[in-house]
Amino acid sequence: MSADDDARRLQVADPTGWFEKLYAEAAAGTASVPWDLPTPQPHLVEWAEGVDGTGRRALVVGCGYGRDAEFLASLGFEVTAFDISPTAVAAVQERHPSSPVSYVVADLLNPPAEWHRAFDLVVENMTVQALPVNLHAEAAEQVSSLTGSELLVLAVARDEGPTPDGPPWPLTPAEVEAFAGDGLTSRSIRRDNGRWVAEFVRQVAMN
Repeated sequence: MSADDDARRLQVADPTGWFEKLYAEAAAGTASVPWDLPTPQPHLVEWAEGVDGTGRRALVVGCGYGRDAEFLASLGFEVTAFDISPTAVAAVQERHPSSPVSYVVADLLNPPAEWHRAFDLVVENMTVQALPVNLHAEAAEQVSSLTGSELLVLAVARDEGPTPDGPPWPLTPAEVEAFAGDGLTSRSIRRDNGRWVAEFVRQVAMN
């Protein structure tokens, strides 16, 4: 069975708890995690060209094994990265024992209250699309609520139309635009080789 098949089997059975089951099976050597890659997401690297994160707080949604979080930390960001899977968080802490990143267990659909608008940068890399379509709006709303000033959304793209047989469930134009909530506005939304690269910002009121 392929890594994608492992993930798909568990997603169908449990739309939010499947992450822990997959990571636990991977830790036991009976499954593979398809996004366990050695390098950060290419569109994140492209976005970050010339960026200095010194003095800025960043949050990585659904951090997995930490490839994006470690990359942001290398740019100077003070990074918090979370995953709903305790096994994933334990694994990433073991992989990066000297990391400056704060890896924590948290649920995107019920995040800590103190995270509200607490981060200068939030990176959402294909976590929302791993949830069933009926949870996309709620998940996007929560992502937006965590953003203090800037949000980067990376996702597989699809056109409007019938819901595909997931998982995953790629995001439609309307679903991507829905991240412009809780006071955020879109700075740019583009499709690149079948992927969304979308940036949103919060306008700070001037006194």
